[in-house]
Amino acid sequence: MSRPAGRVLTLLDLLQSGGVRTVAELAERLGVDGRTVRRYVDQLIDLDIPVETVRGRYGGYRLGSGYRLPPLMFSDDEALAVLLGLLAGRRAGLTTAAETASETAAAKIRRVLPAHVARTLDTVLDSLSLTEGPGGPPRPDAEILLTVADAVRHHRPLSIRYTDREGRRGERLLHAYGIVAHAGRWYVTGTDPGIGEDRTFRLDRVTGARPLPGSFEVPAGLDPADRLLAGFATAAYRHEVTLRVHGTPEHVRSRLPASVARVEETGEGRNRAGGRWLRVELRAERLDWLPPLLAALDRPFVVERPDELRHEVTAFAERFARRARGDDGTDDGG
Repeated sequence: MSRPAGRVLTLLDLLQSGGVRTVAELAERLGVDGRTVRRYVDQLIDLDIPVETVRGRYGGYRLGSGYRLPPLMFSDDEALAVLLGLLAGRRAGLTTAAETASETAAAKIRRVLPAHVARTLDTVLDSLSLTEGPGGPPRPDAEILLTVADAVRHHRPLSIRYTDREGRRGERLLHAYGIVAHAGRWYVTGTDPGIGEDRTFRLDRVTGARPLPGSFEVPAGLDPADRLLAGFATAAYRHEVTLRVHGTPEHVRSRLPASVARVEETGEGRNRAGGRWLRVELRAERLDWLPPLLAALDRPFVVERPDELRHEVTAFAERFARRARGDDGTDDGG
């Protein structure tokens, strides 16, 4: 870009990369003198682009925040990254109810892509498969998400209108500790100050949120994501299951993640390979999925409770043995 307008755009691109740029650095990158750099900066300011002057030994120019979004300069790789990020976020459910915003943003970028970049993007999209389609989990309302996020950041109590899984509506008080995106859904975790109990709410079920006067302290060392996963693992279900599995925590977690089970060391039976007896606790509505999972772990295990799971494991082992012998009574088609 040898023309002045092109160099002004290049200057904007350099400033958008972040940090403070000295006049000497900008002059070298643009191939002009310092006076011309200052003139280009004035042109950006005339366009209401918030360029700030930084004084001092290491001073120069930087891009500040303004009342509107300035023109953005993307490299080819950056444009592709933004478009793929918008697509993946929409397909994974990590967008708000205002889904048209991500669609119009993507459309604006695609409209100005150079032809060779557009072809590259189409090549990627034609070969890409995503497991979560657009008709996935419900999205939270953007305004509610921002209200909750502001309360989290400034430790303000919240009053929320919530509809539970049974369709019951009510007003809830919450000290919100964090927002967590998990498995295509958005959640807010915190404590109900009235009863002092931990609570987790799906944001797509929140129909209204307003901050309340006052503030609260967040417990030291609290991790909202860990709290959410622990809540899933200890939620009320029909069966409470306790196992002892001989192996490593990493191997057990490969089949039973933190959202499904709690895994603790028992302090017994450690061997050279790093395996030891681990206590595994989980809750489930049905037990029939556990025997195949335990078989896939391929490690010694003991069912401590419930008795129904022992019967399920025994029946599964007998069916498996019969099929291995070929005497399960099915027609092999021969």
